[in-house]
Amino acid sequence: MKGSQDGSIVEELYGVIEKRKGGDPETSYVARTFARGREHVAKKVGEEGVEVALAGALGDKKGLVSESADLLFHLLVLWSAAGVKPADVFSELSKRRGTSGLAREASKRKAGDKR
Repeated sequence: MKGSQDGSIVEELYGVIEKRKGGDPETSYVARTFARGREHVAKKVGEEGVEVALAGALGDKKGLVSESADLLFHLLVLWSAAGVKPADVFSELSKRRGTSGLAREASKRKAGDKR
């Protein structure tokens, strides 16, 4: 995994998470995280998201990179817990390619989706 600088690292890390989620919580952070439940994992995603936002707001590039890696890791753990594969998310992103974010937001408002 070390040295990879393309999107394949996401798939590779997801595979590691999938393999470790049923492991021993005493020896695996991933297994321990899963053992604490999906709500715990979701909270970790929220915490890391706040840390990313703060690093970004403060202009802390090194912190932003580090916290983004933490956020992505915990997001992958949450995806795994929920049965979502990276390909599912990549497919959704592909569907949105070429679509204006403003148009998408207007469409959601029109449909009553307040996300």
